[in-house]
Amino acid sequence: MSSHHFVKEQQEPALLILTTEGWDLPTLNSLLEWVPTVLVTQETVFQVLSLGIKVDVIVGHPDFHQDNEGLSEAQFPVKFVPAVDNDYLDASIAYLNQSTHHAVNILAFDPTASKKLEPYLDLMDIVFVCEGFRYSPARKGIFQKWLPKTTIQLKGKEGQMVTHKTAKKTELINLTPAASFEVPKGMHWFESDGLFWMGTRL
Repeated sequence: MSSHHFVKEQQEPALLILTTEGWDLPTLNSLLEWVPTVLVTQETVFQVLSLGIKVDVIVGHPDFHQDNEGLSEAQFPVKFVPAVDNDYLDASIAYLNQSTHHAVNILAFDPTASKKLEPYLDLMDIVFVCEGFRYSPARKGIFQKWLPKTTIQLKGKEGQMVTHKTAKKTELINLTPAASFEVPKGMHWFESDGLFWMGTRL
């Protein structure tokens, strides 16, 4: 896998590799296609480097930075961003916001914990990937998309109701932790009284 050395202009979503699980190499390669700014945590940095990927930002505890100063030479230029109480997500979003990034893709994030992402949605566009699904927020409770015949997942508050419409029918969906179902090919409209996340297969 070739390293990327292009000038970053924050035009493409940044890539935050938050965990080592919940994603595979084809997914990673597809997200690297547009040469994003790549952020890793102290938990993921060595696995990512073993794949031959050039990282731009390492987020971790100050002690980790001090103990691994050699990474700054091997990956030059690379920035170290301290994470208070090892809150990698908060430190990463704060860095991206300060560096005028407007969007980020996260590998990977637990869909059942999507509520943790809500405070950051006013700062930037967030999409996360987990186990073969790409999740996008319906920030105003509305999502409209053409879909092939596929499986989708909806994540929101327990018991949240989502209205699903197609050209042929309307149904009411009660969101549960396992809200996953098949949809036919065509246009789909989803509407709820609050934010929810729409997961579509990669």
